[in-house]
Amino acid sequence: MRVNGDVRAIQLDTRTTLLDALREHLQLTGSKKGCDHGQCGACTVMVNGQRIYSCLTLAVMHDGDAITTIEGLGQPGNLHPMQAAFVRHDGYQCGYCTPGQICASVAALEEIKAGVPSHVTADLMAMPQVTAEELRERMSGNICRCGAYSNIVDAITEVAGRQA
Repeated sequence: MRVNGDVRAIQLDTRTTLLDALREHLQLTGSKKGCDHGQCGACTVMVNGQRIYSCLTLAVMHDGDAITTIEGLGQPGNLHPMQAAFVRHDGYQCGYCTPGQICASVAALEEIKAGVPSHVTADLMAMPQVTAEELRERMSGNICRCGAYSNIVDAITEVAGRQA
């Protein structure tokens, strides 16, 4: 698989989740194991540009796929715009959910740009708009136990405004 732009060949038990492969075999510990049941979103990564919960998928299913983790978005001194916006808007408190929140945010904006509707998109024939309601719906699978939701929406909105 291609992880953060690098081809990585690893031998795994076929029952190994993508999350465990990333954390335990590739030492990419940014993605967190929160619930291990696909309910919290702390393990969110992007596979071929689409966000997934890495705890719910087996690593062997992603042979040849392009996987992007929080480490692949940016690094200290060279942050991705979404990472920088999260810092500016205090889009985190304890920080445990932040890697998953940021990966989901980047993917959610790509979904909107591609015209993919959500459950709250008013007109399915029109391009979805970046609104607080739209962002909250798209981010609803990513739980922040500290409750930084309004700051997260502010960060995403800032990045969306710069992309427009």
